[in-house]
Amino acid sequence: MIEYRTAVSDDAALIAEFGRRTFVDAFAAQNRAEDIEQYVAKTYGQMQQRAEIEDPASLVLLALHEGTLIAYAWLRHDEIARFYVSNEWHGHGIAQELMRRIEECARSAGFTTLWLGVWEQNARAIAFYQKCGFAITGTQPFLLGNDLQTDYVMSKTI
Repeated sequence: MIEYRTAVSDDAALIAEFGRRTFVDAFAAQNRAEDIEQYVAKTYGQMQQRAEIEDPASLVLLALHEGTLIAYAWLRHDEIARFYVSNEWHGHGIAQELMRRIEECARSAGFTTLWLGVWEQNARAIAFYQKCGFAITGTQPFLLGNDLQTDYVMSKTI
């Protein structure tokens, strides 16, 4: 059984480790190691995760299986700032349910549109977001370490 719940401050270390691991798993093969390391060191520290959890304009939603974190999403205002599912849980419906719940939270907060940024070379994620009703509406820069990349901006009316 999968448990979905809102993160609390005490989850910061768990999210930091999970975020780092899933980011490296997803992007290390296509990027320079020094850029990955610089990015994850800045982004996935325990203090950074605690600040994101405690930000009143944010919601971090966790998916756990038998107490183990298997996916999470960070909703910041009307943006899905992070959306990660552990590789071994791809194809089990976790991402779809997490997205459904994030959209529900956004609607409850009064938002009518959701948006996110996704690396233009992340075909699997782009296909998932399109399946969820998101459309590419633009681009934005994304700095991975010292490598300036391009993200697609995708949005959806909810």
